[in-house]
Amino acid sequence: MCLAIPGKILTVQGEDFTRAARVSFGGIVKDVSLAYVPEALEGQYVIVHVGFAISVVDEAEALQTFEYLKQMGDLEELDPKAGQS
Repeated sequence: MCLAIPGKILTVQGEDFTRAARVSFGGIVKDVSLAYVPEALEGQYVIVHVGFAISVVDEAEALQTFEYLKQMGDLEELDPKAGQS
């Protein structure tokens, strides 16, 4: 089963289909394509699947998703508030 995980956009670079971001997943930072969510901005949360942000979500929804995954034991090592300023 594949999961889509929420992450917080730290920085954005590029334009159009080359637009990408550094995204924090509870303290683990990855490069993610923003090609499918051109409206995404720094500080927002996005749902990421296989390296692509597929939707923008609000912080409450992102943190609730982290809580569900934590309860399932899938994200024990992650802190959903890490990387926030």
